[in-house]
Amino acid sequence: MRSRNPVFSRRGFSRDNGYAGFNAAPQAGGPAVATQGNPYAQGDPYAQQAGNPYAQNPYAQNPYAQQDVEYGAPQAPAAAGRMTMDDVVVRTASTLGVLIVTAALSWALLPVDDAHINRSYGIGIGAALIGMVLAFVQSFKRKASPALILTYAAFEGVFLGVVSSVVDNRIASGAAMQAVLGTMAVFAAVLVAYKAGWIRVNRRFVGFVMAAALGFVLLMAVNLLFAVFGGGDGLGFRSGALGVVFGIIGVLLGACFLALDFKQVEDGVAYGAPREEAWLAAFGLTLTLVWIYLEFLRLISILNSND
Repeated sequence: MRSRNPVFSRRGFSRDNGYAGFNAAPQAGGPAVATQGNPYAQGDPYAQQAGNPYAQNPYAQNPYAQQDVEYGAPQAPAAAGRMTMDDVVVRTASTLGVLIVTAALSWALLPVDDAHINRSYGIGIGAALIGMVLAFVQSFKRKASPALILTYAAFEGVFLGVVSSVVDNRIASGAAMQAVLGTMAVFAAVLVAYKAGWIRVNRRFVGFVMAAALGFVLLMAVNLLFAVFGGGDGLGFRSGALGVVFGIIGVLLGACFLALDFKQVEDGVAYGAPREEAWLAAFGLTLTLVWIYLEFLRLISILNSND
């Protein structure tokens, strides 16, 4: 299943009857039960799967096929060439670091006073469009491209810097920091809930989240079209009381996609995905965190404009 993100689709680390990774392995902390559908029960989980992206990798004979009884989830060895959790952390930190640096530079170098705001808006919108194109290109590539992902992060940072500066300086002072803290809080809460087993990522969960996200995006697109051609706030889904409701829904959807991202990372490490796949994990986490940050920023903007 390609679609795993609120905005963009991307390939998962494993395949289970067309579903990328989900329901293919027990979640961390779950019971270690060998069932008929368990991809670890009979040797390498990729050995007999059609369309498996790792079918030809040098780890076809996986000596770690049996589940770890103590922890209830398969544990891949930290062998050369395999993705590890450290790889994901380093790549994600690098991607977010580039985004934060360019956001800070655009905030500092692109003033949003009355004399310069149109130029800053134009640069911000242009950067957003370029970032969107780069993200789509990466989403449809078969392999991760670190240069492409980092370039996307740089342009996305320029856009976020301009938007954050506008909201912080012209609508609600301190809004950017509040949005950052809100995003960090959601990330930490979802991570704790996922590791504790309170969030179970399975096919039903994926189907529900994808349907909700699709409906949300389509509704926001219709609202945008009405705003562009009809003027004002369109259908009012992004302002006033309705704007607050849809902002909260947007944050909740972002939290759900974080859970999917964590599952993707867990599957990649457990299945011994190639090390370069860590860039895909970093890319997906960055997309989701940007989504959550923008929803928080919009919420804060709406709440302050109603005062």
